[in-house]
Amino acid sequence: MTAICAEAKLTERYFYESFRSRDDLLVQVIETIAEEVRMAAHATLQTVTGNPEVRARAAIATFVGILTGDPRKGRVSIIESAGAEPLRTRRRQLLRSFASMVAEESKELYGDRAWSSPQDEVTALLFVGGLSELITAWLNGEIDVSPEQIVDAATYQFTSTAHR
Repeated sequence: MTAICAEAKLTERYFYESFRSRDDLLVQVIETIAEEVRMAAHATLQTVTGNPEVRARAAIATFVGILTGDPRKGRVSIIESAGAEPLRTRRRQLLRSFASMVAEESKELYGDRAWSSPQDEVTALLFVGGLSELITAWLNGEIDVSPEQIVDAATYQFTSTAHR
């Protein structure tokens, strides 16, 4: 917390007026990023027209763009959040929340061709988890692909598995 306060040019007293601990701060940061992603993806899906692949690609590009455009956001929300409790618990909850969002959007995109429960939840969780791992590999420099290639792969995966 000393380093955080030094970077922010605040005393630790001000830090503790807002946060109980470093983990509390990180949970708040993760929440803020998750809300940014959620709002941006919803806005994209409401404004982009076209077939399900076009709309899905736009929403996926929004998600990937936020986490790769500022790699710090990707690192803290995907990688650092897996490091310790209570971050790990909140990360799992957010992954499930995003999977639920994906399952619901699948119904919007594919109508009666979309999977019903529980297959929609299983497919969405596999998609969200897999996309998170792909972005993690990119952030760690373990895979030599561009964010656009991530969007292409994720769009193909989603459009291939989100419906019957």
